[in-house]
Amino acid sequence: MQRLRLVLPLPPKVLSPNARCHWAVKSKAVKLYRFGARVVAMSEWDSARDPLAECDILCTFHFKDRRKRDRDNLLASMKSAFDGIADAGIVANDSSFRHQVEIGDPCAEPHVEITITERVTA
Repeated sequence: MQRLRLVLPLPPKVLSPNARCHWAVKSKAVKLYRFGARVVAMSEWDSARDPLAECDILCTFHFKDRRKRDRDNLLASMKSAFDGIADAGIVANDSSFRHQVEIGDPCAEPHVEITITERVTA
């Protein structure tokens, strides 16, 4: 079973499904966050490895405070990061992800930790 841990900055607020912004602003944010996720994923993944067939993804969000946040919106804001991970060749298709979201302990540098674990089928 393979496991990979990626650390990304929090997704921009415009990537939230509740954001009301111009489409061009959102499009630029999607491209930048997707590219950033791809670069981080490629730096942690050996391109000679075969892509994972199926995997579980745990996104642990670390904010500066303990305010309540909607986990569904947090997951939706990560879509471009998941696409970037797929672009890096870690998985053949991002439809093989099974997602989970957690809120971690507060920290001075807000970020999201993405733990990708290969799902072993019996």
